[in-house]
Amino acid sequence: MKFLITGASGQLGSELQRQLAEGGSALGAIPVQLHQTTVLATDSPELDITDRKAVLEYMNQHRPDVVINCAAFTNVDGCENQREAAFAVNALGPANLAFGANQVGAKMIHVSTDYVFSGEGNQPLDEAEPIAPVSAYGKTKALGEQYVMQQCPHSFVVRTAWLYGYQGKNFVKTIVNAAKKFGKLEVVSDQLGNPTNAEDLAHHLLQLAVSDQYGIYHCTGEGICSWYDFAARIVELAGVDATVSPCTSEEYAQKHPEAARRPAWSALENRMLALTVGNGMRHWEQALEHFFEHWDGQ
Repeated sequence: MKFLITGASGQLGSELQRQLAEGGSALGAIPVQLHQTTVLATDSPELDITDRKAVLEYMNQHRPDVVINCAAFTNVDGCENQREAAFAVNALGPANLAFGANQVGAKMIHVSTDYVFSGEGNQPLDEAEPIAPVSAYGKTKALGEQYVMQQCPHSFVVRTAWLYGYQGKNFVKTIVNAAKKFGKLEVVSDQLGNPTNAEDLAHHLLQLAVSDQYGIYHCTGEGICSWYDFAARIVELAGVDATVSPCTSEEYAQKHPEAARRPAWSALENRMLALTVGNGMRHWEQALEHFFEHWDGQ
């Protein structure tokens, strides 16, 4: 089997490559069908997903069996000021990949986000909930979801949240570095969601890759917390001598008026995962502890 992974050097793309190479993760073995997988690992220098002609040429030349799109413009604040770039990467790029995948008979797995929801509510959101994004990032990711499902019937749209991994930038590394540098942090306590370890997400994407139960999925860590809860646990596990204090979203916005609006409630429920390939996602605290046991601090 041949996989095309876009955004391959990021935290999720690199984790997918690791599991395919090593044959498994902390959650278990990869499916037996993937034991002889060829991986085409690409980032923008190798394949510009916003260039439709380049995508189709690449697909026709390499003819992958599965396309996993990990590429995205994830700078939430940056998307507000660079809307054209956000649309190109988060909406047009997935559309191009899905069209190309369909042309060569490949499956498509597209990674999306909890930010497609409005942020209202107090119960975990399953896949049947209507989307209503409030930021440019969420809106462009929502459009990308739509295009993927329109262009490739053999597709999975997998929404995740608060993702962190061993490679690339993420909230965990940002908090550790800021705690070491400043010794005192303020983190919003009224935005709630599900921290997700890239190792857990990658494991489940590979389970989906060998199935034919196409559609929309949620795949996040179990349990709900605030960014403040998450940050406090990160600092504790990192063993950094620093204090973490809660603040409200309003207080944060007053100090950072350029920041994009974030959903106050974006906790997801992995309902479709549980009904199909199985929901083996760990509780967010367990997965975070495992991360710190194996992270080299870089």
